[in-house]
Amino acid sequence: QVQLVESGGGLVQPGGSLRLSCEASGIIFSIYIMGWYRQAPGKQRELVATITSGGTTNYADSVKERFTISRDNAKKTVHLEMNNLKYEDTADYYCNARLYSHTTGSWGQGTQVTVSS
Repeated sequence: QVQLVESGGGLVQPGGSLRLSCEASGIIFSIYIMGWYRQAPGKQRELVATITSGGTTNYADSVKERFTISRDNAKKTVHLEMNNLKYEDTADYYCNARLYSHTTGSWGQGTQVTVSS
């Protein structure tokens, strides 16, 4: 059974930084595409960043140059380093694990990020 547990969310001021982590279990982590998605109040869930088993990354335009996704296969963990946070980054952030890009995959329970002064 796949389990994804996110951590690292919280309240941060605009311009600040946070690091999200997602620890996976129940999967052969190294072969999975790992991703971060977010859902703001009243909006649909959207892609933030993904990283393939080979380390290829993909980012939403809104977070490029500010966010960095990385993975540690030995620890079965994926991270999202978020810098220069903006009000519009406020959302629940979800970790996703999928074998193939066209599949839905599995989701974590989410971690809340609030950017506020």
